[in-house]
Amino acid sequence: MFRFRPVILAIGFLCAGAVSAAADQLSLNAISAYLNDLKTAQGAFTQINDDGSISTGKLYISRPGRMRFEYDPPEQALVIAEASAVVIIDKKSNQPPETYPLNRTPLSLILARNINLARARMVTDHRFDGTATVVTAQDPDNPEYGNIQMSFTDNPVELRQWIVNDANGSTTTVILGEFETGMSLSSTLFDAGRAVSTRDR
Repeated sequence: MFRFRPVILAIGFLCAGAVSAAADQLSLNAISAYLNDLKTAQGAFTQINDDGSISTGKLYISRPGRMRFEYDPPEQALVIAEASAVVIIDKKSNQPPETYPLNRTPLSLILARNINLARARMVTDHRFDGTATVVTAQDPDNPEYGNIQMSFTDNPVELRQWIVNDANGSTTTVILGEFETGMSLSSTLFDAGRAVSTRDR
């Protein structure tokens, strides 16, 4: 199995920094408003894969609907969400890219034009762990697609990390590094066709 497949279920995002020792539980409405206010972002991430290996790279977000995971060497992979699909491109492989429907991943929950975590049966767990608000979300109509557990700190509200449990029983953790938001991002970053043609040159 291609080792970057879990990331299509693990995509989440945002700002970083040290976790605050003093925090309060955030409401689902506050978290939804935070995610809806996010338009563009870019920054570093660290990914702990299901086999225990660690990958790093840079993440780009353009809401609604678009995201790009760019992995650092020695990995040569890209994961791009655009339109209604998530495309996994392995630059070292001669095989065609793997493509999955966006609506079959938790990515669709956080890249939607309007995020409403208060929707019935979307959130299965909402708690405060002493430093962060932890929210576990799923597609309420298709829980078999897996779930994403996101950790948020407050003042200001920031997403720090997420853990994804996919339908196959795999777990992937993504820890977010320092991020910038509100910048202009080129649409070419999210053009999977362009990325594939560049790989094949």
